[in-house]
Amino acid sequence: MMITEIEDYFESGCGRCERFATPDCSTRFWLDGLLHLRRICLDVGMSEHVKWAHPCYVHAGRNIVVMGAFRDDFRLSFFHAALMRDPHGVLTRQGENTQHPDCFRFDDVAQVAALEPIIREYLAEAMGYAEQGIKPPKVERELELPDELVEALESDPELAQAFALLTPGRQRSYVFALNSAKTSATRVSRIVKYRDKILAGKGALDR
Repeated sequence: MMITEIEDYFESGCGRCERFATPDCSTRFWLDGLLHLRRICLDVGMSEHVKWAHPCYVHAGRNIVVMGAFRDDFRLSFFHAALMRDPHGVLTRQGENTQHPDCFRFDDVAQVAALEPIIREYLAEAMGYAEQGIKPPKVERELELPDELVEALESDPELAQAFALLTPGRQRSYVFALNSAKTSATRVSRIVKYRDKILAGKGALDR
């Protein structure tokens, strides 16, 4: 059962796998670093929410960054990464299908303190774009994905890979199901519900 309360993430994990609430959860390995990132995100003035079972930080009505912990590293990933200038060359791509360098990736908790001034600088840049309503130009696609699905795929490399492997018809089934929702919150909750089906290679209407 994926979490819906923010404190659960830092106490027990995201709830996406059987390691949830065990000493083997990836959040346990990286807790000090995750808490340091959390303090930075809150200190610069962003609000904290749970989206896709992970801490997501929001400013001016826009998702700015999402936090994640993995076996080998932990990350702070930007939405709208195409806008980020990255003058220090510190951002990395989450996967081979990621179009732009989009995340701070850490494999040592001490790296957060070392990079804190740059992290704050980049967060301020992204928050400024949100305040000004600046978005990256839309990339023409055969299938126009809802913004909530785009953000979910950007924040979840495993989901992005699985969605890319779906047949065009199955991809369209999810787009149709999400676009039929009246609110963004409903689309986000549907994405969470559909995640396991996408990973299994199924369409929205498949059993």
